[in-house]
Amino acid sequence: MNRENTRALFSKFPFFYPESSLRESSMAFGFECGDGWYKLLLKLCNKIQDELNKSPAEIKKNFRVVQVKEKFAGVRFYVQGGNDKIDAAIAKAEAESLRTCEKCGKKGDQKGSGYWILTLCKKCRSAEKRKVTEESNL
Repeated sequence: MNRENTRALFSKFPFFYPESSLRESSMAFGFECGDGWYKLLLKLCNKIQDELNKSPAEIKKNFRVVQVKEKFAGVRFYVQGGNDKIDAAIAKAEAESLRTCEKCGKKGDQKGSGYWILTLCKKCRSAEKRKVTEESNL
């Protein structure tokens, strides 16, 4: 994800802790996914923050996001702590990512692209195929 979107999420939501050591969190690397999922992640983080605002202090204190990445064509949002409502919101966002282009955010589907399975729209998939073809010709 680009720096602007990364900074926006880090500044709005205190549960990312990007300054944590790598033993505690991988968020020092930022978001290991494309910008097309930014709106999906923003929506998820707003839901999480709303739930944390209603939660006891102990849950708020112990909740943190430890990694956000693409894996098997979907977003993976790994956390420490939380509750059932937060877990359900994460599961819903992860499922939605499987229908959302990781590059641009439009409706997408999952297919292999080179060595990876990606969720992309038709336009971004075509661009990705060209990129893979060009790289294989080097």
